Amino acid sequence: MAEQPLVGSLAEKVMESIERTEHLVSLVPANLLNWRPEVGSKAAEANDLGHVLGHLLDCLGGFCAAFYRAFPAELADFQELRSMTVNESCSPDEARLKIGLFAAQIRRGFQCCTDERLSTRIPTLFVPEGQTLLTVLLGNLEHLINHKYQLFLYLKLAAQPVTSRDIYRFRRVPESGAQTTVEPE
Repeated sequence: MAEQPLVGSLAEKVMESIERTEHLVSLVPANLLNWRPEVGSKAAEANDLGHVLGHLLDCLGGFCAAFYRAFPAELADFQELRSMTVNESCSPDEARLKIGLFAAQIRRGFQCCTDERLSTRIPTLFVPEGQTLLTVLLGNLEHLINHKYQLFLYLKLAAQPVTSRDIYRFRRVPESGAQTTVEPE
């Protein structure tokens, strides 16, 4: 496939968010799956940690659904992903296993994509007349990032030792101008 700078940049950012999400999931103690923040009188409405993990899987499923809509012939086997249980409480081990499965399929979706195909209109649950694949993928990235932050915040509130390096991949720009990634310690 010829160089696709837009697809490549988007794929890099999505995969980075997935990697950081998986890292945060690995920090969830199994004995805290029922923990939820005490937020005024609405504590009963807040999801517990186990359900946050399950919802993160649902976020990843959104990417696969978008790619399937855009490339149904190439990704016909993505239909099998619909049978995977998501949006229910799960353990960190189960979540990490499923994150790995979704990540592999999301990589495949990006391999089918080109910069030009990002403008393909696909119907969605929320916009039946369709939006561009790029808009849908960016919406899914925003959804994932929001719930990745929710997990980070829950871990902080549960007195777990997390820092900014757990949620972000830091970058620096050397004198050459090329971006490099500074891996979390």
